[in-house]
Formats: sequence, C-alpha cells, structure tokens
Amino acid sequence: MILLSANNISKTYMERKVLDDVSFFLNEGDKVGIVGINGTGKSTLLKILAGAEYPDSGDVIRTNGIRISYLPQIPEFDDHGTVLEQVMAHLPADLMTSKEFEARSILDKMGVPDVERDISQLSGGERRRAGIAAALIQPSDVLLLDEPTNHIDNETAQLLEDMLMRYKGAIVMVTHDRYFLDKICRTIVEVDRGKIYSCEGNYSDYVAYKAQREADAEAAERKNRAAYRRELEWISRGARARGTKSKDRIERFEALKNRDIPVETEKVQLQSVSSRLGKKTIEIENISKKIGDTPLITDFSYIISRDARIGIVGHNGAGKSTFLKMIIGEIAPDSGNIVIGDTVKIAYFSQECESMDPTQKVIEYIRETADRIQTPDGVVTASQMLERFLFTPELQWNRIEKLSGGERKRLYLLKILMEAPNILLLDEPTNDLDIATLTILEDYLDNFAGAVLAVSHDRYFLDRMATEIFEFKDGQCIRYNGNYSDYAANVRESGGTDDKPKKKTEKKERSYSGMTKLKFSFKEQREYATIDDDIEKLEQAIADTEKAIASNSSDYVKLQELSDKKTELENELAEKMERWVYLSDLAERIERGEMIEV
Repeated sequence: MILLSANNISKTYMERKVLDDVSFFLNEGDKVGIVGINGTGKSTLLKILAGAEYPDSGDVIRTNGIRISYLPQIPEFDDHGTVLEQVMAHLPADLMTSKEFEARSILDKMGVPDVERDISQLSGGERRRAGIAAALIQPSDVLLLDEPTNHIDNETAQLLEDMLMRYKGAIVMVTHDRYFLDKICRTIVEVDRGKIYSCEGNYSDYVAYKAQREADAEAAERKNRAAYRRELEWISRGARARGTKSKDRIERFEALKNRDIPVETEKVQLQSVSSRLGKKTIEIENISKKIGDTPLITDFSYIISRDARIGIVGHNGAGKSTFLKMIIGEIAPDSGNIVIGDTVKIAYFSQECESMDPTQKVIEYIRETADRIQTPDGVVTASQMLERFLFTPELQWNRIEKLSGGERKRLYLLKILMEAPNILLLDEPTNDLDIATLTILEDYLDNFAGAVLAVSHDRYFLDRMATEIFEFKDGQCIRYNGNYSDYAANVRESGGTDDKPKKKTEKKERSYSGMTKLKFSFKEQREYATIDDDIEKLEQAIADTEKAIASNSSDYVKLQELSDKKTELENELAEKMERWVYLSDLAERIERGEMIEV
C-alpha cells in the first residue's frame, strides 16, 4: 500500500535547481535512507514530503488518515516551557495522559532526565535529543528524520538505532551515518544534480550499485568516444560515396557528436599537505580540569606520537571538547601542563564552525588562509582547491549566505586543511558533512603525515581512522587500543581499562594479491595493429562497388551481384567497426594501468 507519493517534483533555491521533475513513492513498512552531497536537495525533499515546504511544481499525495511525524535538522520548540511540555506539545489532547510515561522514559534514555527544566536551558545536543523524543512519541505511520544522529553521542545513537529497528511504520531519513544506514534501511535513495536514483538494499548494497552504475556509464562513454573519433576521421576525409550506408554513417556521427556525456562523479579530492613535524610534539603532564564541582579529567598524562590516530568518545558534557580546547590553549587546565613542540602547527576544526561573513564570497574566504598551496602534485591555487571540494567556478563567486549548512561546513574544513598543519584536532567533524566528503576526509587522514585527534560519534569514521580510543568517563580518560569496534568489544566483554603500554597499530595496506595488469593477448595485439588498414580497405571496396553499380545501371543481373557484394562488405565493415571500438577501449584501459583479478 502506498502511503505517500511525490509526483514530478521540482524545486529551485537561489537560482539552483535542487530537484528537477523527480518522483518518490513510499510504501507501507519501507525503510528509506536518503544520501547525496550537501546542497543537492536531501533536506528539501524531506520537507516537501512532510508538508513543511511546497514544491515549485508537481504534487504530493498522502493516503487519507496517515500520520506523519517529522524531525527537522533543528528541532522547533517555543522559547520557554518545560522539556516535558515541549516534547508533548503536538500530541492530541486525548493522548496527553497516556503518553506522559513514554515521553519521560524516552527522555531519560536519551540523557535528558530532568523533564521539568526550562527548554531554554538545554544545550544543542540536549535539544536534539528532546526533538528525537518528540518525534518518537507522536503516533505515526511514517517517520521523517533529518540527520537524527547529528550532535548526539555514540551511546544515544545506538539507542536510537535500536528504537528505529523496532518501529513498525515506514521510515525516511537523511543521514550520513553509514552504520545507521546499513542496519536500518532497506532502500537507499541518492539525490544527485536534481535527480534521484533508487537502490534496493542497505548502504553496502548501494555502494556496490553506485560503483557498478558509474563503471557502466564510464565504459559506455569510452566506447562512444572511440567510435566518435573513428567517425570524425571518416567525416574529415570526406565521404567517398553518398549511398544509403554513407547517410547512415553521417547520421551516426551526428548522434555521437550530440550525445549526452555523463558528468564525471563529483568527489572531494585533496592531496595530504602538512608542515614538517619535529621529534617533540605535544606532551600532556598530569592535567586536571573541573567544571564547577564536576571533574572532567583527573591527573592525565600522555605524549602524542607523530603519527597518532586517536578517536575520542564519551557522553555529551564528559569533557571531550574541553580536552581539545586545553591543547590549543583556549581553556587552561586547573593543574598540570601541556607542552607544545617548537615545530608543531595545530589546526583545530571546531564543532561550532567559525563565524563566517555571509556577504563574503566563497573564494575570498579561502584566500584569507592561502591563495595557493604546495601539494605533492605541485602548487595548487585557491580556486583549484575549491573545485576539488565541489565548489564550481560559478559557486566560488557566490556569497556564503547562499550556501547550505553542509556546504559551509565543507568550506570550513577546506580552510582548516589548507593551513598545512602537522597536528589535526577535529571536534565532531562528521556533523553536517555528506558521505562523499567524509570518505575523502578519511582517505586524506590515511595519508596525513602528522597526528590526528578526533572527537566523533560516527562509529564508521572512528573505525576507519582511529588506532587508539580515549573514553572520557566519570572524570577519567581511559585509553583503549584499536578502533571503535575494538573499543566497543572490549567494553562489552570486560568493561575494564586498557592502560598498558601501547603498541603501534599497524595499518592494513591494500593488497593486490590475485591481481594482474590488464594487457592484450597476442592475437588482440596483432589485430589492433592492422585493424585501421582493414577498415580502410573495406571502405574503399564499398566505394568501388558503388561506382560499379552506378556504371552498370542497365545490367540487372550484374546489379544484383554488386548489390549483394555491397551488403556483404557493409556487414563486414560493421563487424570490424564494433571490433575496433572494443580494441580501442581496451588499449585505453591498458594505458591507464588497470588491474584485473586472476
């Protein structure tokens, strides 16, 4: 049964067409994840489905009587009122009493136990969790969730994951949490350049589907380019005859010339750049810190190695961000010292994101840091760096106020990395960043020649980057070897602290065992060397046959023979052309050094 459908939806924001004549259908029990690069229209699609916005064209049809519960990126509450009142504000009057216990229970599990506090006193993370509670207690057939895991800690994300897996209605959610998508969703919808692409399965299935879709498009385009070059050569020489076959080839040339060329998949690309880092990095000596009467960290010492990859976890308010701010000197420890080496150059990616002048142009914002930067591939300008971060030349001259929240976060990340630091401190870098940006950030960190400390609730990100986990809990910083999955397993099994001397975790190198370089067979090599001559001879034979037909117009027996010969030559030429396209494509792939399984 279809619960709701969006038919031929289009929507434009500030001259950017984010949705272009797209349709979406949601059936009973569907679990749909929406992914795509920031600014492509994911949240817009969700708002239209929820009725919070209207499309420029097209319509949304909702089955009579269906109940929709919607969690926006920024939960909407009144300025004042108790947490409990605000969470239950939109409940039908007849459910107020029966739902109160459920609301209190969810808020308690979400880490907001004091339901009588005024809503204005909640932190950003607490407001987010209150918003989740408000969405979950609404009687609904459809849950629409926009970035539900943003600004919540790992434990709360796991709790929300468990709740959603038990939810019996349909779910549509925008999220960059790849483990979340993998466990909950059975359909992935990608929003890309105004269009949507649907894949049955979870996130892992989608990754395979997208890779195959792009590979198919690339292979088809390679063949089209090869065929176009061949036809262009033929057109440039001048058609030696103007028979039916020649007209067909001219039409084929025009079709190839005017074909729709697939746009290369946009990826955030950035070579790892850093300053030289000496032997002395950052030495933390017996630091302690309290906020009021609450200890955040007690008598903690640690020397950060030059290639450290440290993931930092813990409840909201446990002291994770405070720890990073002590390292950069923004907050002083109550006792102890933090000694910074002379060659250390720290870049700090703030959770809040720095204030940006909305009237400033995108490229001007980056040029404040550097107009050009030295990378392993040579000098790259600010404009080129912006293009690698998906900011087109047109977008670079737009004002920052025209960017989406996620695009601003991506711009801020680029500015931080362009400082060429040798120690990176990242405070919740995964909030508001799309999966494409996260993937390339992870690849960047793999090759980064310096230390990385990252506060994050993104389990996938921590599994990819971390070789050590710091857990802030009850005023202590507890150290664990391995990535997040290793830490979670350790906590489940023993709940103990792993504070023994650490061995450096070795990174797994990509293995090419069972792979070999693509190459021609001996027969293909000989065929490729002579195929151009073979095609030219066939074209000449067809031209000669057409001349013979013209000079024997009265001899019907001879005409039939020549016509049959011409048809046979044309068929042979068509086969040879198909073979030429295949061999040319293969030659290109060999030149690029492609590998194949053996």
